[in-house]
Amino acid sequence: MRVARVALDVPLPQLFDYAVPEGMAVVRGARVVVPFGKRSVVGVVMALGDASDVPPERLRAIAALAQDAPPLPEAWLELAQFAADYYQRPLGETLHAALPPRLRRPKPLERAPLAWAITPPGREALAALPARARTKRAVLALLAHGPAAADAPSLTTAAARRAVRELAAAGSIAPHRPEIAPVAPEARFPLTDAQRDAIDAVAAALGRFAAFLLHGVTGSGKTEVYLRLALAAVRAGRQVLVLVPEINLTPALEREFRACFPGHLLVTLTSAAAENERAEGFLAAQEGVARIVLGTRLAVFTPLPDLGLVIVDEEHDPSYKQQEGLRYSARDLAVWRARAVGCPAVLGSATPSLESWTNARAGRYRMLALPERARPGAALPAVRTIDLRADPAKDGVAATLAAAIEARLERGEQALVFLNRRGYAPVLGCGACGWAAGCGRCAAHLVVHLADRRLACHHCGRVEPIPRACPVCGNVDLFPFGRGTQRVEAALAARFPAARILRIDSDSMRAKGRWQSTSDAIRAGRADILVGTQILSKGHDFPMVTLVGVLNADAALFAADYRAPERLFAQLEQVAGRAGRADRPGEVLIQTRYPHHPLYRALVEHDFARFAEALAEERRVAGFPPFVHEAVLRAESRSLDAAIAFLRAAVRAAPREREGVQVYDPVPMTLSRVAGWERAHVLAQSRSRRALQTMLAAWRATLHGMRPPGDVRWHFDVDPIEF
Repeated sequence: MRVARVALDVPLPQLFDYAVPEGMAVVRGARVVVPFGKRSVVGVVMALGDASDVPPERLRAIAALAQDAPPLPEAWLELAQFAADYYQRPLGETLHAALPPRLRRPKPLERAPLAWAITPPGREALAALPARARTKRAVLALLAHGPAAADAPSLTTAAARRAVRELAAAGSIAPHRPEIAPVAPEARFPLTDAQRDAIDAVAAALGRFAAFLLHGVTGSGKTEVYLRLALAAVRAGRQVLVLVPEINLTPALEREFRACFPGHLLVTLTSAAAENERAEGFLAAQEGVARIVLGTRLAVFTPLPDLGLVIVDEEHDPSYKQQEGLRYSARDLAVWRARAVGCPAVLGSATPSLESWTNARAGRYRMLALPERARPGAALPAVRTIDLRADPAKDGVAATLAAAIEARLERGEQALVFLNRRGYAPVLGCGACGWAAGCGRCAAHLVVHLADRRLACHHCGRVEPIPRACPVCGNVDLFPFGRGTQRVEAALAARFPAARILRIDSDSMRAKGRWQSTSDAIRAGRADILVGTQILSKGHDFPMVTLVGVLNADAALFAADYRAPERLFAQLEQVAGRAGRADRPGEVLIQTRYPHHPLYRALVEHDFARFAEALAEERRVAGFPPFVHEAVLRAESRSLDAAIAFLRAAVRAAPREREGVQVYDPVPMTLSRVAGWERAHVLAQSRSRRALQTMLAAWRATLHGMRPPGDVRWHFDVDPIEF
């Protein structure tokens, strides 16, 4: 009897044994359909043997072997195993999180070929088909002149699709995969010496592991460096993984890469793609057809048998950290993959994360600097602060900023007003009794969305109508406190009635294709003032934007999160980089009550190095990452007391042999309630990553043996960024 050990998507740290039916060609990495309880589920075979601890009469058999894709490769299984071990998650959950959703289902994937070609029997059939078979004759006649893409207009009508299916079943046509050569990119501008040095340094490392931190100021031509390195890797017969932090950054970078790598050489993988499209891209990469994979954090799990180069753009961005389920860092896994296969990893940013900066300063990464803008005549914008104590804001905008906007309007240039808070106002309150609209499910206020006449929670998605009166005292004079992008948009429209204003946030860009049409309108000059959140802060090149105004940045200066200053500097430096990217000088005006704060002084001088070194010293003295390693054990329950009680029991059950690992007392999270669940956690710290991992593995094994009371659920978050 052959026995397969199968990983299933269940929150248990174990594999499940199933009997392999006679004649079924099951191998490690195969996807199989198995019975689990009363359901049929997809699992991944991790091992094969001749015996099981389960009695033969209780051992259930594999129901089916997935034939729609080849087995998952060994390197991919090793990546999933590492992620499961490091991030302290069951292997089955990790494997299924790494698979595209369509490949987690028992129903086989009907794969669409990239192209069709006529076969010798098809040529014979063309001559023998009766005249009434017009559609089949048209399809065969088309293919008789050469292969055609499966998505060609003449093959995608309903009648043509039916004819294609019947001709394929009869063997008259067959899938075709044409060879397409990459195209050398045409540099939009002459390469700078710094760009050439960076390209030469990474190209010299192709074929071995080396990590590079590409520290390039905004507009320094990092994309051109990526393109030329990718071209070198593909021409050497290797595949390339390119990660971006957010979906809205994908289209612009995809256009650049598509011009260089036409057709099916490139696949784009994001959560916005249709399920079949994601699965097809995943398999095209696994089979070596796709030579470039471009995507968001989920793309880090794409199987790439010929991986030769890893690129992580905007590597500092917190979006690379998954905050649900398998809580992994795509940036860190990307570097691990590069090390595992022996290829270069390039991490690019104008404002590197403190972790990557420290690695570069310590010699673990090689620093590559792009200190100047690549476009001839383009210079970094001048940054100035506006002291709100001397120049108070009216409707959120100081007179100095308003005058600067007016000057741009007169010159036919564009201005960008940045406020990282969507909605109309963050709070709706009553001045009579002090009531404020709060979310009943989260420990947060409801945000006013005046255009839709609703209150919305930006944590759980709860929506309520704006009340006509205070529910506590009946006062009808309710007042919105603070400002969001909608309120600033309205204020600017009143102040500049002739200006064309575009608001760009996750509310206004929700519709599919909206961001693409909006960015096209901006480049075409069909907007005068842009009002937006962090969607606008990075990765976009709008040549007519010469002014950036920043509102309400001070709130992050004194946040409890020790990462807040690092994120604020990155955000402001990135959004400042949108100004003056062409031959017109740029200006950045930051409204603040603390113009002499060291963070703003470093911004004024574009001196990231000084800021990073000062921040690193603060972290070192305080004992925070990257000088210590952290993990948290979180618990959630409908009752905060129950969550805290479980964590106290967990701390008592923690291994006594900790080798320098400090475990602290349970505390509620900063946002203690989300969607009705009360949240608390325990922090563990160590200066040794190995010691922390050893302790966590033993602790997790103990916790899986405990039965949490009531509705308590728990998980580990390794290298957390949310507290």
